[in-house]
Amino acid sequence: MNQAMLDYLIIGAGPAGLQLASHFEQSGQASYLVLEAAGAPGAFFERYPRHRQLISINKPHTGSTDPELNLRLDWNSLLSDDPDLLFTRYTERYFPHADLMVRYLADFAAATGVRVQYECRVTQVARDPAGGFEVTDGSGTVHRARRVVVATGVSQPYVPPVPGIELAEGYGDMPVDPKDFLDQRVLIIGKGNSAFETADNLLETTALIHVAGPSSIRMAWRTHYVGHLRAVNNNFLDTYQLKSANAILDGEVRSIVRDAAGYRVRFSFSRADEVVKELPYDRVLVCTGFQFDPSIFAADTRPALTIKDRFPAQTAEWESVNVPDLFFAGTLTQQRDFKKSTSGFIHGFRYGVRALHRILRRRYHGEAWPAEKLDADPAALADAIIARVNRTSALWQLFGVLADVLTVAGPDVRYHEEVPVDYLVGNGLSVPGHEPTHAFAVTLEYGPEHDQVDPFDVSVNRIAQDSAGQAHDAAYLHPVVRLYRDGVVTDVHHLAENLENRWDRPDVHRAPLVAFLDRCLATVRG
Repeated sequence: MNQAMLDYLIIGAGPAGLQLASHFEQSGQASYLVLEAAGAPGAFFERYPRHRQLISINKPHTGSTDPELNLRLDWNSLLSDDPDLLFTRYTERYFPHADLMVRYLADFAAATGVRVQYECRVTQVARDPAGGFEVTDGSGTVHRARRVVVATGVSQPYVPPVPGIELAEGYGDMPVDPKDFLDQRVLIIGKGNSAFETADNLLETTALIHVAGPSSIRMAWRTHYVGHLRAVNNNFLDTYQLKSANAILDGEVRSIVRDAAGYRVRFSFSRADEVVKELPYDRVLVCTGFQFDPSIFAADTRPALTIKDRFPAQTAEWESVNVPDLFFAGTLTQQRDFKKSTSGFIHGFRYGVRALHRILRRRYHGEAWPAEKLDADPAALADAIIARVNRTSALWQLFGVLADVLTVAGPDVRYHEEVPVDYLVGNGLSVPGHEPTHAFAVTLEYGPEHDQVDPFDVSVNRIAQDSAGQAHDAAYLHPVVRLYRDGVVTDVHHLAENLENRWDRPDVHRAPLVAFLDRCLATVRG
């Protein structure tokens, strides 16, 4: 049975699919449907993380009544005008139980009235000969849409190509009761949060745990990438460095063999002159993360993959690089800022999804990016920028990815919020009657080598906060204003970092910004 042609089909009713659907529902100007394989939204969180503790922070008590500012410390809520649809209302736990996310997403779907067809597993996405796409579900129904947005997340385990790895237990299937590992020698392959979450869970019952992988462990508190190892999962590091039977192995697993005595694993050590040893274990667990599952795509719609084929390659509009009108939302969009910002996580991609909705409205429905008209007065523009950077959650969370953009066409200045930087460079924000030659892009960013600095090393010289003359050398998060002409940066200004993240001191922040804007506007005027 064929369905009527829709403007959009969204595949997946996880956080990103629901967030995008809520924008379509609120705008009411496009036909859409969400197809979800499970019987309820957020099915991923019914199983993951396996040990049921989220590492996305939840802080109801912030000392502020500003809902925008509070979202900086709420990494789980989706965007909505309804204050009852804040995740912080569900628990006061800083690291919540994953079951609450399942409940929250069901409540969000019900309250927003998004159109979701549950128990509708997509089996194929193909081109419609008449234009658009044909999306077939498990019942044989063919759904038709001009555009498809894939919001399935990274739903398939990533399994490294190691001979014998099929003999090991995967993160998604292994038992989580520590008593199942009593007095056993355990190898955990992987060095991310799923691996260390698993190791922490087994500390009390195992005889020995080795955590192994080829790459160095990177701590989130140093890199500012929340997907790197989080402190909440790193108790295991103490047991290694304080000589408590456990160890971290740096190198490559060459092969895995299983016999009556257990597992024999050949391991090549990368920091011991490439020594290869055979190590015995009772259990081998594979905790190496997830990847995109492209199996539903027919040959004519199969998106190009990248990053070890784990993600679809995407343009600045989060569109497939090789399949026009096929878009991606949510965790999959981290391909654009892989291990640099937060597009892989709810607190980042909720804003990316809002930007995607605006991109779609602009591209297909003729709607300009929302903007406020301002006078081309340096002081007024500086005040608008400072007011935003002191409370925005979008630029705070998707640092370096989203920008507030002030387009300049003579005396006409327009302030656009939350524009992807790469989209600005490639597409601009021109509208009839406003053809800007220049644009100021305002971002929040860490310094270029921020991940090389140990923030706890008191012997390392650090730029003094509120030091306007050295602001460009700051390592911590701070506002950066760039002047673009025809997509090329021609001038840059950094606002000095500040411990309280308040960039509004008249002499340190405002006056230098006014002077920068004044100089740039003089250049624009010629």
